[in-house]
Amino acid sequence: MLKRSILAAVVIATPVMLPVSVLAQDKTADTVVATVNDQPITLGQMIVMKQSVQDPQMAALPDQALWDMMLDQLIRQTAVSEAGTETAGVRAQLELQRRNTLATAAVSQIAEVEPSEDEVNAAYDKLFANAEATAEYSAAHILVETEEKAKELKAQLDDGADFGKLAEENSTGPSGPNKGDLGWFGADQMVPPFAEAVKGLEKGQISDPVQSDFGWHVIRLNDTRLREAPALDEVREQLVQLVRREKVEAEIARMVQDATVEKTEGIDPALLNDSALLGAE
Repeated sequence: MLKRSILAAVVIATPVMLPVSVLAQDKTADTVVATVNDQPITLGQMIVMKQSVQDPQMAALPDQALWDMMLDQLIRQTAVSEAGTETAGVRAQLELQRRNTLATAAVSQIAEVEPSEDEVNAAYDKLFANAEATAEYSAAHILVETEEKAKELKAQLDDGADFGKLAEENSTGPSGPNKGDLGWFGADQMVPPFAEAVKGLEKGQISDPVQSDFGWHVIRLNDTRLREAPALDEVREQLVQLVRREKVEAEIARMVQDATVEKTEGIDPALLNDSALLGAE
């Protein structure tokens, strides 16, 4: 995102821009759109800068307005950069940025390859071919701070009180306003004491008070069902992303394995705190 100070500077002053006449069909990323003390500003730099704009209002500007704004900033940046000193710290930062940009480009090239149908099917089989149906539960609960309060509410429920009304009036959990309803969930999504209590209930049954790290629960089991493995088409997009990620990780591991790595021994890790080293020219 371009900083507000930069936007303000655009209004304050208008730079002198040298026109560059180039036929549209000849334009490339290396096309020079301006020079500052013989330093070129290229079309490629402008495109990259536009891609980095995160402010929706700026991104929605007409092309000419955005062009003028970004070119103005690059001209200012280039002019000011000449006053900078290339210290060890600056060189280190530039090199890290260069490597990061190249590494990001390499990863993008690996990830852009569309997984084959065989790869997607293999990923599905790996995850779901031998998967057994798992139980899901629909339940509601009333969460309170003390066992005494939980026992009091359980007694009211045993006497016929309305569960949803008691949950709305007493539950400290976020589900209270929704009559304590928790929707459908797997046992592994809940803390162990709660999950064990739910698994031991019959449909419609209300538990005795159950303690967890959140407090004391009074739980009603509404229903249970078996969750079958999803159809391939239901999870295709997730599988495609999984295959892409695994390919990237495998290729990175291969590159690192093939690289010649030599670590220098005997350097004191405490030197990480010596920022004065970065000021050397």
